[in-house]
Amino acid sequence: MRVLLADDDTETAGFVARGLGKLGYALFGRDGQRVAGALRTRGPGPGLGTIPSIDPREGPDVVRALTTDLPHGYRLVVAQDTEDIERFDHTILSLFGVAFGLIVLLGVGAALLLGGYLRRRLERLGAPVRAIVGGDLDSRMPVSDGHDEFDQLALALNAMLDRIAQLLENLRQVSSDVAHDLRTPLAQLRGQLEAALDVPRDSAAYRIGLKRAIVQSDDLLALSAAILRISEVEDGAVKRTFARIDINDLVTDLCDSFAPAVADGGRTLTCDAAPGLALSGDRELLAQALVNLLDNAQHHIPPGARITIAAAGDAATVRLTVADNGPGVAPEDRERITRRFVRLDSSRATPGHGLGLNLVVAVAQTHGGTVAIDDNQQGLRVTMTLPRLTE
Repeated sequence: MRVLLADDDTETAGFVARGLGKLGYALFGRDGQRVAGALRTRGPGPGLGTIPSIDPREGPDVVRALTTDLPHGYRLVVAQDTEDIERFDHTILSLFGVAFGLIVLLGVGAALLLGGYLRRRLERLGAPVRAIVGGDLDSRMPVSDGHDEFDQLALALNAMLDRIAQLLENLRQVSSDVAHDLRTPLAQLRGQLEAALDVPRDSAAYRIGLKRAIVQSDDLLALSAAILRISEVEDGAVKRTFARIDINDLVTDLCDSFAPAVADGGRTLTCDAAPGLALSGDRELLAQALVNLLDNAQHHIPPGARITIAAAGDAATVRLTVADNGPGVAPEDRERITRRFVRLDSSRATPGHGLGLNLVVAVAQTHGGTVAIDDNQQGLRVTMTLPRLTE
């Protein structure tokens, strides 16, 4: 598009040949007639805008022009052809079209690749799920080396399946252990009742037999209550009632309550609780766990021995420890005594059902902690490590 023209063909040819076809001017007199310049147009008004012109190749066209008033009534018009702008716009549109097409192709390709990847990963996760539904509870989700979101999901599902497997194993163990442990007291209860039936009702032996039967019944009720309490703790429903617990107050109250009873048994109870320790939990459950550890220590250490309840911590944890200087427990038995109904040979003569330490473990796990059983140089040390409450 060439819109800047001279007065005749010769001038126009020279004007274009000099490369001035993109920019031209015209000078108008006060009567509005063009007196100089190669731009062929009528005298426009002052200012910046578009004006009509004549292109020698394309005919009438529009150019952008700046009109300035000069002294003595003259008016100067400087105009620029929009051909380069139009060509640039056309180039931009072409590039945009090509880029848009490439983006669409890349998007479709990426969608197909992503869809295939997701389908393969979901199929890998679906196969173990179908196996588990079919009864293979040992199946687990595959985990790749990429550690992407699918791997994180697989790890979480595997942790959930491990927890379910553990609960099922506990259920099978509890069912078996309950049946085994109830057999003896039920047989004893039946024997006591049969013995009472064999004597006259008004005799002393009859009343003694009934009293022994009542003792056996109380023992069975205590066993059932302990099992239900452990199940309640493991269920996790108690977490809804968690509140702030001052560990120093908890340990101090326990020591004040149990020190006289421990002293009556010929043993010594000492307490050492660091101030400022707190955690979120159930005060009754934590107190019950410490009482269980204290009762175990009293039952298994001789008179004259020493029991210590200590509370310490760091920036992240609180450690509750019950230690004694008694005979202790062999290293190979320390993990086993935390299971339900497990009692060592040395404990057979003492009352109990082997549920005390299992309740301690359940309480610690409910509070997000762990239980460690270690040697105390001479004796045994049981430590509950629980998350500390930061204020």
